[in-house]
Amino acid sequence: RLDAAPPLPGPREDPPGNASAWEEKGTRHDPAGATMRALGACLLLLAALPACPARRARAVYTNHWAVRVLGGPAEADRLAAAYGYLNLGQIGSLEDYYHFHHSRTFKRSTFSSRGPHNFLRMDPKVCKWLQQQEVKRRVKRRVRRDHQFVSFNDPLWPEMWYMHCEDNDSECRSEMNVLAAWQRGYTGKDVVITILDDGIEKHHPDLAQNYDPSASYDVNGNDEDPTPRYDATNENKHGTRCAGEVAASANNSNCIVGIAYNARIGGIRMLDGDVTDVVEAKAIGTRPEYIHIYSASWGPDDDGRTVDGPGPLAKQAFEQGIKKGRRGRGSIFVWASGNGGREGDHCSCDGYTNSIYTVSVSSTTENGNKPWYLEECASTLATTYSSGAFYERQIVTTDLRKRCTDGHTGTSVSAPMVAGIIALALEANPLLTWRDVQHLLVKTSRPVHLLAPDWKTNGAGRRVSHLYGFGLVDAEALAVEAKRWRTVPAQHVCVGTSNKKPWFIPTNKTLRTATVTSACVDHPNHHVAYLEHVVVRVSIAHPRRGDLQINLTSPSGTKSQLLVRRQHDDSSEGFKHWEFMTVHCWGERAAGEWILEIQDKPYHVRNPDMQGKLKEWSLILYGTAEPPYSNFSTHHSRTRMLEMPSSNMELSKVAFFQNQMEVLEDEEEYTGLCHTECGDKGCDGPNADQCLNCFHYSLGSLKTGRKCVNSCPAGYFGDSVQRKCRRCHRGCETCLGRSQNSCMTCRRGFYHHQETNTCVMLCPSGFYSEEGKGGNCLSREGINAFKGMCLVDSSCIMGCRPGMYLIKEPVRCEGCHANCRTCTGPDQEECMQCARNFHSHEWRCVSACGEGFYPAEMLGLSHRVCRRCEDNCLSCDSSGRKCISCKEGFSLLSGSCIASDRCHNADEFFCDMVKSNKLCEHKPFIQFCCRTCLLAG
Repeated sequence: RLDAAPPLPGPREDPPGNASAWEEKGTRHDPAGATMRALGACLLLLAALPACPARRARAVYTNHWAVRVLGGPAEADRLAAAYGYLNLGQIGSLEDYYHFHHSRTFKRSTFSSRGPHNFLRMDPKVCKWLQQQEVKRRVKRRVRRDHQFVSFNDPLWPEMWYMHCEDNDSECRSEMNVLAAWQRGYTGKDVVITILDDGIEKHHPDLAQNYDPSASYDVNGNDEDPTPRYDATNENKHGTRCAGEVAASANNSNCIVGIAYNARIGGIRMLDGDVTDVVEAKAIGTRPEYIHIYSASWGPDDDGRTVDGPGPLAKQAFEQGIKKGRRGRGSIFVWASGNGGREGDHCSCDGYTNSIYTVSVSSTTENGNKPWYLEECASTLATTYSSGAFYERQIVTTDLRKRCTDGHTGTSVSAPMVAGIIALALEANPLLTWRDVQHLLVKTSRPVHLLAPDWKTNGAGRRVSHLYGFGLVDAEALAVEAKRWRTVPAQHVCVGTSNKKPWFIPTNKTLRTATVTSACVDHPNHHVAYLEHVVVRVSIAHPRRGDLQINLTSPSGTKSQLLVRRQHDDSSEGFKHWEFMTVHCWGERAAGEWILEIQDKPYHVRNPDMQGKLKEWSLILYGTAEPPYSNFSTHHSRTRMLEMPSSNMELSKVAFFQNQMEVLEDEEEYTGLCHTECGDKGCDGPNADQCLNCFHYSLGSLKTGRKCVNSCPAGYFGDSVQRKCRRCHRGCETCLGRSQNSCMTCRRGFYHHQETNTCVMLCPSGFYSEEGKGGNCLSREGINAFKGMCLVDSSCIMGCRPGMYLIKEPVRCEGCHANCRTCTGPDQEECMQCARNFHSHEWRCVSACGEGFYPAEMLGLSHRVCRRCEDNCLSCDSSGRKCISCKEGFSLLSGSCIASDRCHNADEFFCDMVKSNKLCEHKPFIQFCCRTCLLAG
């Protein structure tokens, strides 16, 4: 039981009427006598043990008394002063009862105090009643954020490591926040999910309660019963295992707890026989007006050589489900990304996971590693936990023949997990469309601890990876955001380009073809300003398909790997109108230059005359003409703050204590609606600058004021890990990171060098500035300029060597400042790169960072950058988070600098009470008990 206070050291009760005897005993004793007395005491204790049913926690006495005094407040003041007490006033509305405080008595003691206090008891005005106050354990009756309080009687619940942490195992993972969603009341009620597989065991004791015959069908047997066919090998266990993950009943003393344990679950038996286009179309199109979510953990062979997808009937079934399912809101199809990692397979060759209509789900191990079976591709949207190496845990679920298993594995695990989590979101908001669900997954999934070498931030500020999509699903965030979600604008489709010019693909070289699109800006019904899915449809002839690698780069610079080389793919069929899909450009602007790169890198020696050919390709853009999310107005105002009590309040303990209580009474907790950008910790008021944490990004600092924003303004980029808006490098209007090589567009007066993604005042050698087209530095290719020269005002001149900058009139090169490696002018503030052993600090190159800053390495820069320490630090360690010394007027406490005249305790007894009752998380208590709360963490 977590509510119980931890037991204090063993009880040591005072004999009635003889409490002071313990205090008056001497400490020196006759050794022999002491030994005998000790043995006697032990014997008495042993004899008494059977009669003691339980050890109760020892009472803790304070230095406060309740006293009944006749004669009014003046008489109470006189008595208190006469016996060394301080009268803190009448106790509430109780007449003749007063609160006395004795400063020379221990503030917390396991012994009640007698001695001089007996004289007060004997005073005739006291009416022979006084009571020394004991500390009482009281807890708030509220839903706790501590997930450990949730427990079920299902026997495998403790083994569901991916759902909760009930021990101190450092490898225990619960970042999917399913329990937090349950605590908000979302359990999948009234949501219908079906498993497209080899059937489900409808009479399984953990599935029977939630089984829905209306969501079930046997396509293989052409009847209503989806019960799997039993054989000696239990081959048809797959669907039953997936169904348990989604909707196994809770607290029925059987197996596990499903993620949506109050949802209705059905099964479509369609894999236990010949799978044809008709079979798939029947399964995908089963009762779309009734079933909300379809979960599928199957696809073409994951052998690293197959390229296959849905046939014409299955494609129509997908489209009908999207258009008419769920009363026009669209069926939700969740698909496992594939288990062909060991075979070098790539899920872009799977037409099911590669479809815009499916939610393609990947897997990670409990330690955040890439599983051995994982396939990488640009169509993956999100990730859940699953199995990994032999030493990593697997997934527990229901099994065939009414049993349970702890050996469920692969991406087959992840699709039903996400189906269950989406069910929680649909319970929160049944009006979500199929595109709303995908937007929510993009918006709420997090990279957390997932390890991948290719994490990048796209042009919309979202972190994305070919292994994990946008990261680990977050059930609570998904449900919370779904509750207040507004339907995204209508989907527009724009054919950005259609190029039928054939291109030969040279061996061991890269074919690069680019196209510039306006994203159908002249066609309002097709205009795509903000991207969702991007599809590249290609036709390629090639002698060995597995030697090809294809990349697509968006106008924002985001590179999607559409295809990797596949060692086992010896096919000479190439690709015929095959569609590669990427979600990595989600939220970016669609208009601009798109670059398709095709590389031919043979695994084996091949006839050099046998070249591949790109016959045609087209770019299809899906998205919206308006921003998909509403931009809420955020007017700035100062957050309410309590002033710390000043030292002159020590003039009177009574005045201080009364003031303390008055402030606490005045500080009423805000109970109104929070701003829509506030996170899950609540707020102090209705405005965006009164949030306790942010749902999207925090803009500003403690000094200038912070507020929560939906997206970061110009000159900033969104750090999705810390959920902060961080400043771009000087000259950048929009950027992907802090480094100078992360600029996307530039401020006025700067030119964008697209090859290095930098903003420069003058274009370098080999480039010229084109004022009329967005201020870019364009390549000299096609311009009459020679190698080693650059174009300046229609003239070709020699480029300046490093350490020099170009002056246009008269044309010459001048030296940079001694601290600069490259520069745009002679001053120290005009450095682009710093010289060796110099650091960049506020646009200058310095030999050492100033006070309050530390040198930090930045990706893509050859020099270090001076970054600011935590507030009020004079110096800090290399992480910037732990102060080493503090500015004047601040004290170092636990690695933080606290104002010396503000961080103190109001009253030690009061602060001990605050700490023991875990109230330090509330702002009023932090104000009064700064030092105690800070040391408590």
